[in-house]
Amino acid sequence: MTTLANGTSGLKSRRFRTIVAVLLVFGIVGGVFAYYNFFRTEPPPFFQSDEDHFLFGSIGTEDPEGIPYWIWLVLPRIFPEYLPAPGGYAAVGFPGKDGRDMPVGFSKVTVGFERVGINCAACHAATFRARAGDPPTIVAGAASHQTSPQAYLRFLFACANDPRFTADTILGEIAKNYRLSMTQRLLYRFAIIPFTKRGILQLQQTDAWMQTRPDWGRGRIDPFNPVKFRYLGQPIDATIGNSDMQPVWNLAKHPNSTYHWDGLNTNLQEVVLSSAIGDGAPLKWVDRDFERWNNTKPEEMSSLRRIYNFLSTAPPPKYPFAIDASLAATGAAVFQGECASCHALDGQRTGHVIPLAEVGTDRHRLDMWRQPAADAYNAKGEGHAWKFSHFRQSEGYVAVPLDGLWLRAPYLHNGSVPSLTDLLEPVDRRPKSFWRGYDVYDQTRIGFVTDGPEAQAAGTPFDTSLPSNSSAGHLWGTTLDAARKRALLEYLKTL
Repeated sequence: MTTLANGTSGLKSRRFRTIVAVLLVFGIVGGVFAYYNFFRTEPPPFFQSDEDHFLFGSIGTEDPEGIPYWIWLVLPRIFPEYLPAPGGYAAVGFPGKDGRDMPVGFSKVTVGFERVGINCAACHAATFRARAGDPPTIVAGAASHQTSPQAYLRFLFACANDPRFTADTILGEIAKNYRLSMTQRLLYRFAIIPFTKRGILQLQQTDAWMQTRPDWGRGRIDPFNPVKFRYLGQPIDATIGNSDMQPVWNLAKHPNSTYHWDGLNTNLQEVVLSSAIGDGAPLKWVDRDFERWNNTKPEEMSSLRRIYNFLSTAPPPKYPFAIDASLAATGAAVFQGECASCHALDGQRTGHVIPLAEVGTDRHRLDMWRQPAADAYNAKGEGHAWKFSHFRQSEGYVAVPLDGLWLRAPYLHNGSVPSLTDLLEPVDRRPKSFWRGYDVYDQTRIGFVTDGPEAQAAGTPFDTSLPSNSSAGHLWGTTLDAARKRALLEYLKTL
């Protein structure tokens, strides 16, 4: 009986060990399968030039908030009615560049599967044309006056809410261009497509506060309310941060190191890192990237350091049209007397915050960023090698250098004045409404064409009577006589 019992016990023990071994093998295989298909990270594409890296490189936003590439690619084909015009993502202002498979402002990285994220060029790369039939010229580092980030988000939201956002529909459209493997099709059907839909709908809920503010429109964004509410955990308030995109070229030569319209940070490294974080880069990605910050070989360098380098040294674009040199020389003297102290690279006040009571422009963007948010951002980096410490509250707007001024239109921090000609007019003579986002240049008024059927078809309306859209303030130069204004405008083209 004892022998029989021992035999039975040994059999059970061997059976148990076999079961455990089988389960362990299945666990390992399942773990490897899950890692390979959902979490493995392949090196991002390497771009030889810092400019191309800026336009198409990764800032870490692909995981966890990136859209699976094949889904992202086919959404405009399935749901064209949710875009303002034909042309895919170009319809919301993201231009394509010859030889590149992604539009400017988007990166593609494999994290388990190919994912699409946004990068700095989504807000800082502009197009312009001399005539409607010309191909657009892309200027990296310019304010993206033609893009509409809010329209892009709303397109994704509309797609995810449509009952056609199903595995059958999406896989059927993907199959027209690319043959997924059987494993990939199963993963897309039962995991990737459902998770993507759920993620977009969750983002829509998170961003529901946008519905109570005026639309951003083309070339504008509320850059810090999303950071406050999503990342810093600040209570949702009623502030409106809508403001124009900013150019980000030549920053090493800009004095006093104050960044963003209100000078809310004074350190370019922090601005670059926090911009990636605010756009969705996880802290663990930023940590890994920052470890390579001081590497000097481009292929070994931090992605964000390459962007930092580009912003520091990218030259401002030269005015591409004819300039009356004699008239510009006369205007140079007018500039020295009227504008240089605040806007020349060596001006006494250039780069400094000008109190709101003095500049007199719309205050909404300023009221959006207060000291509790600055303190929260400074505390967010505790324990990280890149610890933030330069976020602050200010009480005015920065007097910015004017290099590349011709391509900074529309003007003022909220983009409420369409041209330099309009900016030199008294407030009551500035346009009350116009269209933003059309990239044909107006050489007469020095800005973009903002009226007419083409501008209306390509752009979004801007109404200066809406909260955050006021065109008041900045009265310098408005009392000059017509001849001196003409001369000043001609000189401003040369900056």
